[in-house]
Amino acid sequence: MSNLSGGHMEEFVLVGFPTSPLCQLLLFVFFLAIYLLTLLENALIILTIRLTPSLHRPMYFFLGHLSFLELWYINVTLPRLLGAFLTQDGRVSYVGCMTQLYFFIALACTECVLLAVMAYDRYLAICEPLRYPSLMPPSLATRLAAACWGSGFFSSMMKLLFISRLSYCGPNIINHFFCDISPLLNLTCSDKEQAELVDFLLALVMILLPLLGVVSSYAAILAAILKIPTAQGRRKAFSTCASHLAVVVIYYSSTLFTYARPRAMYTFNYNKIISVLYTIIVPFLNPAIYCLRNKEVKDAFRKTVLGRCHYRRDVPD
Repeated sequence: MSNLSGGHMEEFVLVGFPTSPLCQLLLFVFFLAIYLLTLLENALIILTIRLTPSLHRPMYFFLGHLSFLELWYINVTLPRLLGAFLTQDGRVSYVGCMTQLYFFIALACTECVLLAVMAYDRYLAICEPLRYPSLMPPSLATRLAAACWGSGFFSSMMKLLFISRLSYCGPNIINHFFCDISPLLNLTCSDKEQAELVDFLLALVMILLPLLGVVSSYAAILAAILKIPTAQGRRKAFSTCASHLAVVVIYYSSTLFTYARPRAMYTFNYNKIISVLYTIIVPFLNPAIYCLRNKEVKDAFRKTVLGRCHYRRDVPD
């Protein structure tokens, strides 16, 4: 029987992905490869943007913040899962679970707002190209990025304030690979209506309002693109926001699918599969989507990273 500490369980047990030993090994190799590649991709993007003066513009400033967020995101969810594969021990302390939940919610909310800000930036660049430097100066970009992080962490603090006040009397088995809101609320033995209401209201603010901003920005962008007289001009304009649009569709579709009806997800293992998409696969795909479709980033990467390697190799001892 689980011990209680201050009215709470001392630990939870994360089920993870209970399969055969061979499947466990294959999943470990898969997640480890994803983890290492995600770290490498996002670190290279941040390094390239930082070392390339031509990329010191709001568009790439926000992209650097997104890559930093993805680095943090992947480190919140995957290391504990990889450790559970190795040790066959999915136990996590109550404090550790709440800490993981706090950072996970904070980063998820921050990403929602940041994607909306990036959509607004693309709207200004395409619909107001002549006034763009004055409408989006570096000082405003810095304040918008700070607002994204601040709103995300504040929202998470409010959610955790209500979730941590709940009592968890047993069982302590979480059918997930990390501490998420829905599985935790499903385990509480106290009245969770207030916590669910706060979670719902903050989800409206932190998910649906940014999504409305994204949709509004891209509606205006689409209208502006359709007015461009030449097909080449339309393709060029659309290419500047295609990468961001792809990321938005993947992230919001998986997030909304998971959290739109949390009660219906309590008893389904599909929740874990969808969670893999937006907590592990999306951070892995984002750098590839942005770099493969962005010639400026690819050229900067070759000059900054590969060029420095060639330079060091050519320097005599």
